[in-house]
Amino acid sequence: MISYFRDYANLCFEAFGDRVKHWITFSDPRTMAEKGYETGRHAPGLQLPGTGLYMAAHHIIKAHAQAWHSYNSTWRSKQRGLVGISLNCDWGEPVDINSPKDIEAAERYLQFCLGWFANPIYAGDYPQVMKDRIGKKSAEQGLDMSRLPVFSRQEKSYIKGTSDFLGLGHFTTRYITERNYPSRHGPSYQNDRDLVELVDPNWPDLGSKWLYSVPWGFRRLLHFAQTQYGNPPIYVTENGASQILHCMQLCDEWRIQYLKGYINEMLKEPLLSHMQMVTEIVVPTVCTLCVLISAVLLMLLLRSQS
Repeated sequence: MISYFRDYANLCFEAFGDRVKHWITFSDPRTMAEKGYETGRHAPGLQLPGTGLYMAAHHIIKAHAQAWHSYNSTWRSKQRGLVGISLNCDWGEPVDINSPKDIEAAERYLQFCLGWFANPIYAGDYPQVMKDRIGKKSAEQGLDMSRLPVFSRQEKSYIKGTSDFLGLGHFTTRYITERNYPSRHGPSYQNDRDLVELVDPNWPDLGSKWLYSVPWGFRRLLHFAQTQYGNPPIYVTENGASQILHCMQLCDEWRIQYLKGYINEMLKEPLLSHMQMVTEIVVPTVCTLCVLISAVLLMLLLRSQS
């Protein structure tokens, strides 16, 4: 499938590359892997808990890298486009911000969600917490090797850096707390993470059972992606709210509020870099000028007195 996907991507580059300048190799591959090979809710409908989704994701990442390299070596100089990947992830907030276990669980939630695909692309390998957790549970389940596939040294080097931008899909937030699932419960993505997802009953409910409006989580996820992956260019590729009511007229007030809240949080995030610039450049410059001006005024005062 990896080579088939490369051939398909090349056909697209050749046919549309003179007009298309931004390419996304895969959109939300985590859902493809989890629902296609773990729960079986999506095609191809396989239920291979704790194994199938990791193998599918492994091949998706390799296929993405081949498509990127193909564009980079054959088409980029002619077409001058960009190739990236689009990853969906909710924000995970610790239930108790003073609990080290909850903080670790929230970090683990993000690594099993966003880091699963982003870390190989930006750092060359799976997040260490995934390798440790899945490897440990695999051994406890009597397996000779981890259920999480391994990249060779050559593959790590080949995959690392294969993204000109990061596509980010985001809709909602979850509170995260630690929960240990014994290995005897069997392999599964849920058991490997050792955590529980919760929601605040005060969050606005937007109709879909999984969707709540939590704008502040969006800003935190953007900041996490910026700092975790070296401040890459980020395109928000998915966001929005489902329909609450069946109405014949325009009744989108809840959607307006949802989009307004999330867009406002997104617009705040670039201020972090500007604030950092102010802290690192402007403030020292102003302080230096103040010292120089004070010195000049002091000299003038001493001269006038003499």
